[in-house]
Amino acid sequence: MALDPRAFIREKRDGHTHDPEQLQAFIAACASRAIPDYQASAWLMAAFLRGLDATETDALTRAYMHSGRIFDWTRLGVAADKHSTGGVGDKISLVLAPVVAACGVPVPMVSGRGLGHTGGTLDKLESIPGFDVHLDPAAMKRQMEQLGFIMVGQGPDLAPADGLFYSLRDVISTVESEPFIVASIVSKKIAEGSRAIVYDVKSGNGAFMKTREQARSLARRLVDVTCGMGAAASALITDMDWPIGVAVGNALEMDESWDVLRGRTPLVPGTRELTLALAAEMVRLAGAAPDATTALARVTRALDDGSAAAKFLAMVRAQGGSTQAFEADTALAPAPVTHDLVAPRDAHLASCDCFALGEWLVAAGGGRLKKEDAIDPRVGLTLHHARGARLRAGERFATLHLASADEALIARAAACFTWGDTAPEPMPVDRVLERIPSAS
Repeated sequence: MALDPRAFIREKRDGHTHDPEQLQAFIAACASRAIPDYQASAWLMAAFLRGLDATETDALTRAYMHSGRIFDWTRLGVAADKHSTGGVGDKISLVLAPVVAACGVPVPMVSGRGLGHTGGTLDKLESIPGFDVHLDPAAMKRQMEQLGFIMVGQGPDLAPADGLFYSLRDVISTVESEPFIVASIVSKKIAEGSRAIVYDVKSGNGAFMKTREQARSLARRLVDVTCGMGAAASALITDMDWPIGVAVGNALEMDESWDVLRGRTPLVPGTRELTLALAAEMVRLAGAAPDATTALARVTRALDDGSAAAKFLAMVRAQGGSTQAFEADTALAPAPVTHDLVAPRDAHLASCDCFALGEWLVAAGGGRLKKEDAIDPRVGLTLHHARGARLRAGERFATLHLASADEALIARAAACFTWGDTAPEPMPVDRVLERIPSAS
């Protein structure tokens, strides 16, 4: 019997549970444009208000996943990937992918762009001159066979139903739904061919999940749905009350990532430590190490012996990018104006409003509010001290990198940081607050 979209929408409007097969049929009909966008939007709002249970979330994930091509890398090994819920200064993927690939684990990493206060891996990669984030399936297959990893954007044949529904969610204010978020993330990771997936779920003032409880709920659901798809999964809940590492801004974060790959110790810890924690989880889940201790030792060796750096350079060349700045140890895209932020008094560097700092980056030109907005890869901020550092009045704690000397932007950046007479509680160096294993 043909699906009646009006009856289907009414069913959820009235608080009932969908039959999984009917839900998948509805999504498929929307994706094929047999059902118009206004009815898809009506269902989204009904489901946003009434919620989807675990069975419905699983069905939605499968519908998204099967709406396009599903890649299979099994002959190369157990493919692994990581997904982050977004954060300020989050350049972890740039180091993590070559580290895990250097351990012999295939990494078909499909990433996104920054939107709002969070940065995107693709934007950081595109600060490299010539780097191509758009590979067709044949090129993806070739590079995976040759190098063992890719870093690309979502193509039109990867979970296209998710792309359609995400665009609708964005314009009708239904983005903040845990089942929708889970289905969107998991469907793409499974469709790209990953079978060992680690989720980095941020918690704090710069995260979408402001509380530990919210982060834990999302992490648990991501892991459970992924395992239900036949893949191995775990999640780390990580601190997002302070920027990750040294740099905030696309080219600056790319420079920091190269420093970490080269074994240089940043002034502010976090990037190396979180990378290794997530990479070890990926290697263990992929079966390339028997336990967590061995996995950590293996990924640490791949980072420290230069093999991850070599993988990274090979990937850049394979995707058309220039390695000149990395090989010459020069900045990728220096900004025309720099300005030091200094301590206003003798005090501890107490806190950072990461959400406000992310919004500052957008205002400075380094982020976007709409997907079509252009960004300036040069702008951003570098930190010279970690949270809790004791500074004297007038001592530099950060440097702004700007397109022009804008006093309002300078003042706005300074206002993101607060000072105290006592040091705040320290965060874990690797920023990991909690681990969420698979239920099995």
